[in-house]
Amino acid sequence: MTKPTLLILAAGMGSRYGGIKQIDQFGPNGETIIDYSLYDAIRAGFGKVVFIIREELKDDFEEIFAPKLEGKIEYTYAFQGYKSYVPEELGSVHRAKPWGTGHAMLCAWEHTQEPFTVINADDFYGAEAFQTMVDFLSKNTEENVHAMVGYQVKNTLSENGTVSRGVCQKDENGFLTSVIERTKIVRNEEGQIQFLDEGDPVNLDENTPVSMNFWAFMPSVFTHTKRYFEEYARKNFDSPKAEFYIPTVMSKMMDEGIGQCKVFDTTSDWFGVTYPEDKEKVQVAIRKLVDARKYPENLWE
Repeated sequence: MTKPTLLILAAGMGSRYGGIKQIDQFGPNGETIIDYSLYDAIRAGFGKVVFIIREELKDDFEEIFAPKLEGKIEYTYAFQGYKSYVPEELGSVHRAKPWGTGHAMLCAWEHTQEPFTVINADDFYGAEAFQTMVDFLSKNTEENVHAMVGYQVKNTLSENGTVSRGVCQKDENGFLTSVIERTKIVRNEEGQIQFLDEGDPVNLDENTPVSMNFWAFMPSVFTHTKRYFEEYARKNFDSPKAEFYIPTVMSKMMDEGIGQCKVFDTTSDWFGVTYPEDKEKVQVAIRKLVDARKYPENLWE
């Protein structure tokens, strides 16, 4: 059985964080959040890593990760450029930020022939999620059946501002029925979780499953993603901040009847960085995991 590939979405600008959070240091020996994802992925049985980055970050990534990964797992880079997969007839691209997570995944197509998992660079998911996805991909024989790990929304908030999450609904068999990207989720002063995207605030139950961009896909997804992105680029070419999300890809496949998504629930605490103030909380959380011997003090020794 071919080992699955791990795609790491690391081309973001970090505008709210105020820096390149993908390579900021959080562990006791300067480890990045990516380091912990790599460590968990290798333990779970992934066979290759594709870093999806902006081209100007390659030297930094090579310096940080190459010495750690040599001899442990195959790795390569995919570049998310503004022009990548944009129909040529649209002309020059003028954007303030990358095209989004769905486009980033598409940019890794030439490096990814195997079933794969895709994650965010700045999210800590925990070992359980990586093992869940390897187990799913090693057993799945249906080219149009994919998967995601769903985290309870109460475990994914920031104390320092709103966050973006894919709010999910599923059927009695555990398959996704809808996922809608909500870009402004927050716990209000009364303790109620709400999203503020449009109109009046809408309440969310504490245990609502949300996507943290931990997806497992069969390679067939790339053909569909290319078609969807080209349609999106034509409609949003003059909107420099428009973003094409992975949940959009999954929703369109479900709408067309060409894709299903199994939702694996987890009660694990997620943590990550959106704002500068989040950094200390992440450092404390990792320190607790190290003290509990879930991870070694020095991850790569």
